[in-house]
Amino acid sequence: MNAELLILLLNLAIVVVAYGSIYPKLAGNNANKIALFDLLASGFALLVVGTKYWGTGFEFSVLFVELNWFWFTLVTYALVELPIAYWYIKKYKVNLSE
Repeated sequence: MNAELLILLLNLAIVVVAYGSIYPKLAGNNANKIALFDLLASGFALLVVGTKYWGTGFEFSVLFVELNWFWFTLVTYALVELPIAYWYIKKYKVNLSE
């Protein structure tokens, strides 16, 4: 498996576990708690990927753009998270205006 796919699968696994199990139990519909836990979850993804690619100079492709490991992980994490976060906000009626 190539590196891009592995990082995408890691991001997907983290987001699914977070929004499917952790956030409903620990954050509920509190937007501030969700944001805090999401910061930790995305930081975990960066930590895992960074342990392998930090300082290697390895470049990843997103469409036609080359990115380093940090930006690739962050951008793909956000892209994977957006539809799941939208579903979570609707399902748990998260109030974003607080």
